[in-house]
Amino acid sequence: MNNEKRCEGCGVALQDQNVLQEGYTTNLENNLCQRCFRMKNYGEYQVVTKSNDEYIEILKEVGKTKDLVIYVTDLLNIEKNINQIRTIIPNKMILVLNKMDVLPKSVKEEKLKKYLMNDDDNSFEEIIVISTEKNYNIDYLLKRIKFYQTSRNVYVVGHTNAGKSSLINKLIKNYSDKTQELTMSPLPSTTLNMVNIEINDYLTLIDTPGLVDVGSILNHVSAEMVKKISAKKEIKPRTYQLRKNQSIIIEDLVRIDYVEGEKNSFTLFISNDLKVRRLLNLFNNSELKDKNKITYNMKYDEDLAISGLGFVKIVDKGVINVYIDKDVDTFTRKSLI
Repeated sequence: MNNEKRCEGCGVALQDQNVLQEGYTTNLENNLCQRCFRMKNYGEYQVVTKSNDEYIEILKEVGKTKDLVIYVTDLLNIEKNINQIRTIIPNKMILVLNKMDVLPKSVKEEKLKKYLMNDDDNSFEEIIVISTEKNYNIDYLLKRIKFYQTSRNVYVVGHTNAGKSSLINKLIKNYSDKTQELTMSPLPSTTLNMVNIEINDYLTLIDTPGLVDVGSILNHVSAEMVKKISAKKEIKPRTYQLRKNQSIIIEDLVRIDYVEGEKNSFTLFISNDLKVRRLLNLFNNSELKDKNKITYNMKYDEDLAISGLGFVKIVDKGVINVYIDKDVDTFTRKSLI
């Protein structure tokens, strides 16, 4: 039904019949469902399980339009295949690299943009580095949206926790007299359906549900640990000089054993709130060795990326064993920084 009232926070149809179903509210005059109301006012999070199949169908509908798409990604957790979204959405697209504020100030945005440019594949009209937290490059992004948009509708897509809702809320605050605000949370699946936000006479942003990265560590830890993992301020990189048969342990989440190679430098780009320990002899400690083991032959200047957690820059070649939950994705890539 096109005339059904929808939650301004997450986009689901509001209903007052079943407290167990999404969209429940005690009063249909409200603009927020009970879930969004409690998340916004009390910080309570109610898990909603939706499959990516549902989300992909929504994104396919976006792909049937000719409208501009803003693809938001988290600089600390760039997807393994950033161009995969193109298999679903062929529209004009701006890639927005969000959360510049959590990377060290020494990191230059031009280097980040160059890293993600592929000379053989013009997947994106433009790559723009922003920080919604620091209001960085938001004016420039709006100018480029105006330049590329094909109608007043502009869709915002990305994986969960990339900062889509934060970006839209910043655009509302900066350029609109609307009071609507999207529900934000560090946990996955906050936006459940499309939400239309009229910024002004020429721009309506349409927020879409975040694609769930099933391999993200955020889907396999407690709500409290999610808050620790989600970096809220500039990361202070932690560097460890490891010799063969030494290890690094991050909380009780991941263990990295250095099993072959010369003395090497391991720099961690993860939330400052996470505790890290170094083991001087990996044979004296079996901690976390009951987790799934993956072996990587690292080349010179490569990162070990851990989905949802961040990444470890490793300078020289060597062999590492990574012990981590079997459902969490890890991969190697050329060094981002």
